[in-house]
Amino acid sequence: MMSMKDKKNSIKVKLKVSTIGCTPKQKANVLGLGLKKINQERTLENTPCVRGMIKKVIHMLEVR
Repeated sequence: MMSMKDKKNSIKVKLKVSTIGCTPKQKANVLGLGLKKINQERTLENTPCVRGMIKKVIHMLEVR
């Protein structure tokens, strides 16, 4: 269970489109975020590294 502090420092990411038509670097970023299937959702730490990965594939994701 997450505490209030953990919720504040986290980002929810959901893969909305397939990785079939994207470049190998984009596929690696999506996999690095822990997303493998469409509509899969992950809660990640809000760090500069994670935000950079999200920025590279923002067109494929839903971020909350």
